[in-house]
Amino acid sequence: MEEISKLPLPEAFLDFLKENGLDPSVYSAADSTPRYIRLKTGNEADLEEIEAELKCKLEKVVWLSGFYSLPPDIKIATSMAYKQGKIYGIDAASGAAVSALNISAGDHVLDLCAAPGAKLCMILDIIGDSGSVTGVDVARHRLAACRTLLQKYALGDRCRLFVADGTTFSLVPLRLHLDPGSCNSVLQEKDDTFREWTSRIPWKERKRAVKARENAASKAIVRSEHPELIFYGRRSGIVGLTKEEIYQSVCNSEVSSSGYDKVLVDAECTHDGSIKHIQKFENWGWTTLQRRVLDPERTDSVTNLQLKLLTNGFRLLKVGGLLVYSTCSLTAAQNEDVVEQFLKDNASAGTRPERDLRSTSLGVYASKFMAIWA
Repeated sequence: MEEISKLPLPEAFLDFLKENGLDPSVYSAADSTPRYIRLKTGNEADLEEIEAELKCKLEKVVWLSGFYSLPPDIKIATSMAYKQGKIYGIDAASGAAVSALNISAGDHVLDLCAAPGAKLCMILDIIGDSGSVTGVDVARHRLAACRTLLQKYALGDRCRLFVADGTTFSLVPLRLHLDPGSCNSVLQEKDDTFREWTSRIPWKERKRAVKARENAASKAIVRSEHPELIFYGRRSGIVGLTKEEIYQSVCNSEVSSSGYDKVLVDAECTHDGSIKHIQKFENWGWTTLQRRVLDPERTDSVTNLQLKLLTNGFRLLKVGGLLVYSTCSLTAAQNEDVVEQFLKDNASAGTRPERDLRSTSLGVYASKFMAIWA
């Protein structure tokens, strides 16, 4: 307890940790907690060269394929390996949630809370040359950052990104239309089909999109008829289809056979399990922590959102599919309790016990997750 009393944490937060059975001393370990990177598939032969450039030994994470740990003071953003898209930064806890999806060749995967994009990149890296990935996020600017990552790492060929509310998103994967080569005749016959995506949007189309967003922002409720498609790869199933075909509705009975094979719901949370995030409140002010983490109304709002996201993600899962629900909170209220309520409401769902990463030897302390089967 003597060590705990020296921590620069307010009493209210220490009480919060005690109530949730969490060890406060871990929040003083940020300077010794390693950071993690993932080596993009195909760059394994460059490992020694990357180590030489970073001037440190990359320690392989034996329980997480493609992951390496490095000292927390090492900066990767200025390295050529990072600039050339050979490595990307991602927490091991985030990687563990993706790994739990057990993605197989040909899977169609939904990332329901995709921003800021590291997990999305990992999913696409695993998918390789088969299947598809759909990324959804309610924040357009954050999803645009995902798009930038996909382009940087050349991983977007089988991906489509929608700005949408994850609690109501309802589009299933385009399973039968992933080869753009089969669409040539269609492209010649219809003028309203989607061509290959390009960042060079014509001026008139760009102006029309800006005007549409301004009109939506001027209304009390910001809602469009369809989710906004801000990116799609050549083999995402979009090329050659019309808007009507892309946004066609599917009833719940059809989702059971045409839904996603795997769904990741890495839900919005209070981030109390992220050491570095909590330490930021030293600069932001502890009153901000009270509002964002400890306030009961805030917690109730977050857990309500989490349950809605989990419920909708499960609705979009095909029979026999697998959903992983994860947060970077370590509280039972945002994890076990949410899943328990979900299971009461969905008798057809089955679970696999959670994995709590706070006890690993690598210092990971930022995530809980649970796998759910349809």
